[in-house]
Amino acid sequence: MKKYILLLALSLATVTGGWAQAITGTFSIKGEVMDSITRKPVDYATASLRNAQKQVLKTQLTKTDGTFAFEKLAAGKYLLTVIYVGYGTKTIPVELSVTSPEANLGKLLLSSQSKQLNAVAITADKPLVKQETDRISYDLQADPESKVTSVLEMMRKVPLLTVDAEDNVKMSGNTSYRILINGKPSSMMERNPKDILRSMPASSIQRIEVITTPPAKYDAEGLGGIINIVTNKRVDNGYNGSVNVSQRFPVGGPGVGGSFTTKRGKLGISSYGGASIYNTPGAANWSNRANTGSQPSSLAQNNNRESDSRSGYLGAEISYEIDSLNLISTQLNVNGSGSDDNSLQNSLLANQSATLKRYDLYNTGSGSGLGLDAAINYQLGFKKQKNRLLTFSYRYYGFGNDQQNDVDISNQFNYTLPDYRQVNESNSSEHTFQADYVHPIKKVTVEAGLKGIMRINESDFQYREQNTATGAFETVASRTNTFNNKQNVFSAYNTYSFNIQKWGIKAGVRLENTVIKADFISNASQVNQNYFNLVPSVAINRNLTKTSGINFGYMQRVQRPGIYQLNPFVDRSNPYFETTGNPDLRPSTGSTLQMGYNTFKKGSLNIMIRYTWINSLIFPVSTLDQATNITLTRFENTGAAKALGINFNHNYPITQKWNVSTNGGFAHGWVVGTSAGKPIRNHGFMGNGSVNTGYKFGKGWRANGNFYASTGSLTIQERGRGYFSSSFSASKDIVKDKLSFSASANNPFNKYRTNYVHTFGPDFDQVAESRLFFRTFNTSLNYRFGKLKEEIKKNKRGIKNDDVSN
Repeated sequence: MKKYILLLALSLATVTGGWAQAITGTFSIKGEVMDSITRKPVDYATASLRNAQKQVLKTQLTKTDGTFAFEKLAAGKYLLTVIYVGYGTKTIPVELSVTSPEANLGKLLLSSQSKQLNAVAITADKPLVKQETDRISYDLQADPESKVTSVLEMMRKVPLLTVDAEDNVKMSGNTSYRILINGKPSSMMERNPKDILRSMPASSIQRIEVITTPPAKYDAEGLGGIINIVTNKRVDNGYNGSVNVSQRFPVGGPGVGGSFTTKRGKLGISSYGGASIYNTPGAANWSNRANTGSQPSSLAQNNNRESDSRSGYLGAEISYEIDSLNLISTQLNVNGSGSDDNSLQNSLLANQSATLKRYDLYNTGSGSGLGLDAAINYQLGFKKQKNRLLTFSYRYYGFGNDQQNDVDISNQFNYTLPDYRQVNESNSSEHTFQADYVHPIKKVTVEAGLKGIMRINESDFQYREQNTATGAFETVASRTNTFNNKQNVFSAYNTYSFNIQKWGIKAGVRLENTVIKADFISNASQVNQNYFNLVPSVAINRNLTKTSGINFGYMQRVQRPGIYQLNPFVDRSNPYFETTGNPDLRPSTGSTLQMGYNTFKKGSLNIMIRYTWINSLIFPVSTLDQATNITLTRFENTGAAKALGINFNHNYPITQKWNVSTNGGFAHGWVVGTSAGKPIRNHGFMGNGSVNTGYKFGKGWRANGNFYASTGSLTIQERGRGYFSSSFSASKDIVKDKLSFSASANNPFNKYRTNYVHTFGPDFDQVAESRLFFRTFNTSLNYRFGKLKEEIKKNKRGIKNDDVSN
């Protein structure tokens, strides 16, 4: 009797398809992927299987003979998608039932021109790394780890980018670069990018672009290039978003971040924001400076310092389509930060026979900042040619930073400096007007534009000493001043880009005129400068096969000094070591020649060789005053630098569940300059690299490990020692594609790291060591909501002020 009941149930399931969905283990889908022209098997193509709701169920790579097989499936309707770089996507509907338990699709032909019937656009099937003519893109949405970590952590896996143990980001080993958000500058990335990137969840980011050869439409500043962070904006008459909360200890603190996007008809709104607290417990450091000049002496300092910082940011973009040819968009970003720190320092100055001076110093410092930028863009299209565009843009940008130090001195021996207070209030603001025009002519795209920036930098700094008789703090006029710097930059650019068969070429030139007027209001002195820069750039890409290519690039860039380098405020928070800016600085120019190779098959490989040479380099130069024993560090246009290096990135899926990626670079640098009128030279090998591996377990579990090594840093007067770091993380999808939890341990084997820096000059030699907390733990919870569908329309051109150095 049971046998007949079972046969009846199976018959009903065949008709309705309802019960058959629950029967597993007897259904399968097979096929063979081939090139439509050569009829050769396509190995390592990505085959994905989705249910009727287009949710990914299984993914695998085709074998060397082009075959694939999905087994142990339930009956029902499926979508099979096959994707491979250089070929069109092929999607085939498949239905499994009791009467058809196996679907053998036979030979599936992939063509370079996708003409398959029933094609479906699947945005999730994308390679992690994409090489374009002038940039490399890393798709965070194609990396499952992006759901459970921050943007800063994901940067460790991006080609040409490295992140050290102090969370400092380098591009091709260079710290001179610009960070843009959706192709536009943001005040939060100007002031404290490290804190923002730490609190920004990677789930809110679509991709990170490393622009190795910036075209002429970008401002010429940034010797290393441009990092462009593209946020998620895909939604169709609905909304989507993500929220991430985290906790890091003992160094760090709580953080929260997220994004939200909504679209209603012609109106689209995208927003993102976050906040974090970063606390650093007290740690010891020491330094020893040997004076080798006419009055030999040694200065030993021991210091213990702790700090607390807070930061927050909020950004929004609004887009409104008046009609198919007219578009208005606006953006607004606000950010703020605050910090408190205190340190206790012991100083001893001595010669070979006796103690010369001794004192203890207690320094209480505080700082705060606020940034704001807002922009509006109008884009006009043309009926006869959709890619022909005219854009007018305006942008306001400003930020302020306040710094205060209260210094109390005790246990003095032959040292008469009284307690003192120093305050520095600095502000920057700018208005920018820009017009851009894009005109395609057959296979050539012509771009041209005009731009004007009116910028004002201001600084009001005061130095007050305590009157030993009254106890009051009185202003010292000789160390107090008000600085006003007006900088106007006018530029024009013209670029051409075209593709001919396997070649892609972008070339252009940019002309910039800079007018500077600086006033020292307190002593009525002025600085006036006027200079031109002609900046060419060219990028060439050649496809060798459908999965590999080579690229060449040449660019000339300008490093224009910013307010921190121009500001003549003298920081005397450590009396024997003073630092100051230089209002007489002129821009330095640098050129880079590069060649790269990229390939993608089962994995991806990117290799780039770069040679860079820089003139009138802006560097902090240290000199020792023999009379006062004070080391003064001041920014100067000194000397020149050259570097020859190689960068690489390799991403390889060992299995469907296990992936390994390597990223790093090595270079040899030479730098020459002057200090106290005497020549100084430095050269050496610099390198860093990381290995990242991840494994996907069942039921939503993932594990990841990262190992980073650095040979150290090199500047005109400094050499830093290398180090090794490691981190391990695990994550769990609590609710698939919605809620996930992660935990990580950074450097679990070492509680501290000792940072070693050797500094030298014509009359001194100094060694400094600082003890940093190295072991940290982090937990985070990420929640995603809404549906991802259609993209919000936005203007294709806008203001990108990336002409000032950090």
